[in-house]
Amino acid sequence: MLKRLYHWTLEKAAHRQAERWLGGVSFVESSFFPIPPDVMLLPMCLSRPDKAFRYATICTITSVLGAVLGYAIGYFLFETVGQPIIEFYGYTGDFESFATNFNEQGWIIVLLAGFTPLPFKVITIAAGATGLPLHILIPAAIIARGARFFLVAALLWKFGEPMKAFIERYFGMLTALAGVLLVGGFVAIRYLF
Repeated sequence: MLKRLYHWTLEKAAHRQAERWLGGVSFVESSFFPIPPDVMLLPMCLSRPDKAFRYATICTITSVLGAVLGYAIGYFLFETVGQPIIEFYGYTGDFESFATNFNEQGWIIVLLAGFTPLPFKVITIAAGATGLPLHILIPAAIIARGARFFLVAALLWKFGEPMKAFIERYFGMLTALAGVLLVGGFVAIRYLF
């Protein structure tokens, strides 16, 4: 099933609306959506390595804009919208202790969460809920998300076809590894809270 989804995504990555979908997924992932944009970025870069850096730019810009939405959710709508999102990811109990220390190390946490598989939306909502200044959040998000997406784009641009063959050959193992990294990200963020 996952392999069929992978091939379907590769087909859609060549679709004329793929860039809009990529931007949309990247935007909502930074504020509330659980699926990372890498799910689309990877096959799009593999199918069109000549556009890899364009795709990374789209991901970076829309992800940072989505981070501002996540911040607004935390700042203006924490109790009605932000708290249920935090609860969904299982961080409600530790959120209060985390919030008191967040602004002291907020930029480091944003950098870490923006570059790794940690749930970035939890951090952007926390930034708004704790009042982390936007002039700290936005540059940290630009650096972290840009580094993440441009690293992926650069690797796929440089090693596109061999990387595609590698992914197709070891798809099962790679999805298992991605799952382990995702769970590890959740565990790591729990220790930050």
